[in-house]
Amino acid sequence: MHERGIEPHIPVFDKSARTDGSFARSDFTYYHKRDLYICPGGRELKRSHRNFAIPRSGVDQDGFIRYRASKHDCDACSLKSRCCPGQPARKIPRSIHEGARDMARDLALTDAYATSRRERKKIEMLFAHLKRILKLDRLRLRGPNGAKDEFLLAAAAQNLRKLAKLIPAPPQTAPV
Repeated sequence: MHERGIEPHIPVFDKSARTDGSFARSDFTYYHKRDLYICPGGRELKRSHRNFAIPRSGVDQDGFIRYRASKHDCDACSLKSRCCPGQPARKIPRSIHEGARDMARDLALTDAYATSRRERKKIEMLFAHLKRILKLDRLRLRGPNGAKDEFLLAAAAQNLRKLAKLIPAPPQTAPV
């Protein structure tokens, strides 16, 4: 079995959707082996359309690679008005970390991810309770051992509160 290591059960924030009705990045297909995008019209978007004497990485200072369609291809395309209105050709930025983001998006569709999100909410609620109700917003003891001791005492107090809720109250007797 292929081991994947630690699975990132985190939401991926994607801001590539468009509000002007034109195609979003998700409408384009990325081919990892060929390192290019294919547009809905079937044309290629490449990093570069020419060969340089000194090879370039194509990564800008923000960590993005820009994939560009040929202006010639876009001018002849019937989907130009929905693809790149107001631009001569379509450009798509792709983060150098997009492979990891794709993996996290795929994991978000699994049952394990849904379970992890539910369990994480339970844990986060316990920490919020420690901070807000038990006033553990700031540790008062110094050093790693002091912090450990203070946290253990707070967790014990939290568990005692839970335990007290589980034990039924004794029946009340009416005064005679």
